[in-house]
Amino acid sequence: MNARILRIAAAVGLIGAVALPGLVYVHGDVVPQAVDTTGLEKLGDKWRDSNPYRSNQRAIEIGSSAFNQNCARCHGLGAVSGGIAPDLRYLEKGDAGDEWFKERVINGSIRNGVTYMPAFGEALGQEALWSIRSWLETVHEE
Repeated sequence: MNARILRIAAAVGLIGAVALPGLVYVHGDVVPQAVDTTGLEKLGDKWRDSNPYRSNQRAIEIGSSAFNQNCARCHGLGAVSGGIAPDLRYLEKGDAGDEWFKERVINGSIRNGVTYMPAFGEALGQEALWSIRSWLETVHEE
């Protein structure tokens, strides 16, 4: 009986040792994937206050791919969140939503020392991020 308990304890310990490191870095250990923004107007270093690519079909195409590579991990495929992060389909359209989007992608979100969303501004640049915002407006829901 004691040998059986020891085997079960060892199995639980092994599973925990394998699974726990992945859970610890769910939001903090994110490596941004490069986004090819060929075909879009270059925007420079100073961030725009509103989305310059709104309704731009090339930006929407790029944004769809960029979202899947960099955002879907937490915000869900098609921006349908499974509860880990906000469901971005409900982000307000237009300039009001742009303001929140810009602040969050540039600065990320850290609460009580825990990274809930890394800052993507420098890693991806505004061309890629405004493209993602353009795509998000195509899946918007009220």
